[in-house]
Amino acid sequence: MPGATWPSPAYFTTSDGLRLAYVDCMPTEPDGSVPLICLAGLTRDGQDFRYLLPHMTGRRLILLDARGRGSSDHADDFTTYAVPVEARDVIEMLDHLNITRAAVLGTSRGGMVAMVLAATVKERLAAVVLNDVGPEIPAGGVDRIMAYVGRRPAAKTHREAAEALSAHLGSDFPDVPFQRWLEEAQTFYEQTSDGLALRYDKRIRDALLAQAEAGPFPDLWPLFMALQGLPCGVIRGENSDILSRDTFSEMQRRLPELEAVEVANRGHVPFLDEPAALALIKNVLDQIE
Repeated sequence: MPGATWPSPAYFTTSDGLRLAYVDCMPTEPDGSVPLICLAGLTRDGQDFRYLLPHMTGRRLILLDARGRGSSDHADDFTTYAVPVEARDVIEMLDHLNITRAAVLGTSRGGMVAMVLAATVKERLAAVVLNDVGPEIPAGGVDRIMAYVGRRPAAKTHREAAEALSAHLGSDFPDVPFQRWLEEAQTFYEQTSDGLALRYDKRIRDALLAQAEAGPFPDLWPLFMALQGLPCGVIRGENSDILSRDTFSEMQRRLPELEAVEVANRGHVPFLDEPAALALIKNVLDQIE
């Protein structure tokens, strides 16, 4: 929650021995609704959803730090930084918490994990919302990600990093104040004596490079179509370079029941406290039987 101390995480151990962190936001008076599992982007963690939390009172939210991110263990084998393995981790967390069925909100990489879950353990899902991700990713967006992933920022302080974020992303997020960029920098970079450190395993870059060398990226449209029959939605940032407008439109064409909204003045990714994003999330969750 912005401006508040982040709750201490709980942990579970995966089948390959990693200790993964999650924050379980259980409402004081649960209403019997299914929990919402929140899965963050490639280099982010559960704190990615800190702007959403104040708007979700009355529902249990579980925010996972994926392997190698946030407070979770780093893997000895970087090749396990792979979407199918991260999907398995989610299933093992659900089993650890004795949750038979949950909704999933996946931001970017987390949305890819959600699609794998729909294709493999659909019976465990009650609904899915994808935040600025789809079954096709433009090459330009991939190139932008590879330009920074696994590399410490040149900025030496949180303020310098915030200034860099504002300069680099400001045109895609024209109405975002500097204070929010500062909160972003403070949340996802650790201040050290010799500059800012990453709060994720830099070898995630090695995993991406190894996957690229293995051959063409597989067709993800079948994974997306596995959402058919579930309450589902997609949020797109108006200026996104990861979910193109063409892919966004094609997703709606192939899956007519998909709830879809484009958030103005946002690139990759919306913060999820925007009224349009919140309305879509609520609409999808309200469809759960």
